[in-house]
Amino acid sequence: MSTITTKDGTEIYYKDWGSGQPVVFSHGWPLNGDAWESQMVYLASNGYRCIAHDRRGHGRSSQPWNGNDMDTYADDLSELIETLDLNGTTLIGHSTGGGEVARYIGRHGTQRVAKVVLMGSVSPLMLKTDANPGGLPIEAFDAIRADVAADRSQFFKDLTTPFYGTNKSGNPGAKVSQGVRDAFWLQGMQGGLKNQLDCVKAFSETDFTKDLKKFDVPTLIIHGDNDQIVPIDASAHASFKLIKNATLKIYPGGPHGLADTHKNQLNADLLAFIRA
Repeated sequence: MSTITTKDGTEIYYKDWGSGQPVVFSHGWPLNGDAWESQMVYLASNGYRCIAHDRRGHGRSSQPWNGNDMDTYADDLSELIETLDLNGTTLIGHSTGGGEVARYIGRHGTQRVAKVVLMGSVSPLMLKTDANPGGLPIEAFDAIRADVAADRSQFFKDLTTPFYGTNKSGNPGAKVSQGVRDAFWLQGMQGGLKNQLDCVKAFSETDFTKDLKKFDVPTLIIHGDNDQIVPIDASAHASFKLIKNATLKIYPGGPHGLADTHKNQLNADLLAFIRA
């Protein structure tokens, strides 16, 4: 397996497909790099080097007790990019991965980055606060932690319904196969329980406002207007106002899991943006 070892001894697994200008993918919670396979095959087949890592505590990477926070996730991403000596990189982050990409730029800048895509991203802040009244209350995230701790296997199976929007008629995602749901569950169960519990705090309570203001490269924001996991108003619309010269593309009826439900449209949009 391809891995790097970070400065705190954590092994980070990654897949590295194709050749050309690099495209680096950051996945959502509780998934791993496999969540991006359709996009990686498509872009690698069109002349790009596609790299996707499993975040620490997820997939095939180590499951350390410590470091399950956005600063460390961003530093892990930086170590991967530095070790592979990537330049002119397009960073693509989904959900929690969008936060990871934002914090990477906040901490490490855009010297190695050419473009950014945030898809269904948790940025700028998911948690409801006085300054962020459109966010979700802490009780929503406490409930996720309680359900994951009680029976994460069943929780992940149940989560596929709102994730892919199969509870909304007329939604393209409503026809998602049982196989896609099973793949989501399998990826979730590969992660560590402690890591997944900590990651809920990381993706829900981290404020990326200052990070987004540091973006100085072309940025594409993609979001489904039927996203039941990361509501569009407090995320995509808010991020669009914070990032200079960003482009916002809304997928009508789109759920959170666009990489599966809208993969053909997404693949074409990513290729067009990277090529532009």
